[in-house]
Formats: sequence, C-alpha cells, structure tokens
Amino acid sequence: MAVTIDGTNGSLFNANGSIGIGGANYGTSGQVLTSAGSGAAPVWAAGGKILQVVSTTKTDSFTSTTANSFTDITSMSVSITPSSSSSKIYVTVTGTCSGQSATSGSQIRLVRGSTAICIGDASGSITQASTNSYQLDANQSNPFSISFLDSPATTSSTTYKIQFFITAGTFYFNRTQVDANSSGNGRYASTITVMEIAA
Repeated sequence: MAVTIDGTNGSLFNANGSIGIGGANYGTSGQVLTSAGSGAAPVWAAGGKILQVVSTTKTDSFTSTTANSFTDITSMSVSITPSSSSSKIYVTVTGTCSGQSATSGSQIRLVRGSTAICIGDASGSITQASTNSYQLDANQSNPFSISFLDSPATTSSTTYKIQFFITAGTFYFNRTQVDANSSGNGRYASTITVMEIAA
C-alpha cells in the first residue's frame, strides 16, 4: 500500500521504502533523486555514475631533444566519446620522467585536443604547466601525477594527451638518463585514464 506524502505533486512513499514521483514513477536502478530547482518537482537522474572508462598504458621509453615548445609524448594519449554533452570527464595521469637539471626542470601539461587544460595562471615568461619534474641526479627519474575533472561539453570523440617542455638538453620518459644495464636502474610504466561521469 502506498502512502501519499504530497497529494498535490503525487509523491508516494511505498511500504517497501521506494519513492515514487508523479504516481508510480520509481525511477530505474542506479538513479538518484535530484532537485530540479525551487518550485519544481524533483526528478530521477544518473547522478555521478561512471558511464565508461578508457585507459592507455605506455611501457616503452621515450627521449627527445626538442626544446622551447610543448611536444607530445608518444603513446601517452587516450580518446573517449562522451555519451552526453553534459557529462564530465575525469582524467588521471601517472608517469615518470627526468631531464635538464635541478635549476631548470621538465614541464608537463595535460591537453584536450589542442587546448591545454589544468595549467597554472599566466605570469610573465613563466611556462604554464600542469606539473613538473626536476632531475637531481643522472640515475634519478621522478614520478608525477595529474588529476582533473573536465567539462568538454561535446559528444564527439575527444583526445587527452600529455606534453613536455624543456629549454635545453634531453627529456627522458619511463627511464633514467644513465639507463645503464644494471639492476640498480629501472624502466617504468605510465598511464593516462579517462572516465565519463554522468552529470
């Protein structure tokens, strides 16, 4: 037996604990009750549900001497096609890199398509980036991570990638500078993952 809580809006509270809006509309599995604003009846929505996950893992190493411009890191990209333009895309990146020196590190940034996202504010000639890595020793490689909730507002295929920036020297990814054939050195894996989150 249903008990009427609000006869005007037709809201019902069933004996089994389910809530109905506008009669017998009890929503579907995984939905949550969401406010539609002042004076409006609440609605059922997907509420933060993860709709899809896409991930790329890079296990090989990468080096480059390209300087003074942001440059793609080979195979550190992933594409996702949102099911709704209102969806959010949660991006996580973990990586290991080295290059340059303790006084001038490697800058790393997250990019959607050709647009840099999750970067610091502009300040003179300082490079805007998501994070950075400083090399204190030729046998050292430093881990970094990036987490960002993006709002691409599209249902088209969208690519997220990682780029690096150095002013001189060599950039090393998934390895150390020395990279000698010794158990004291390592080769590493890096990952970029994107998750579509329902609005």
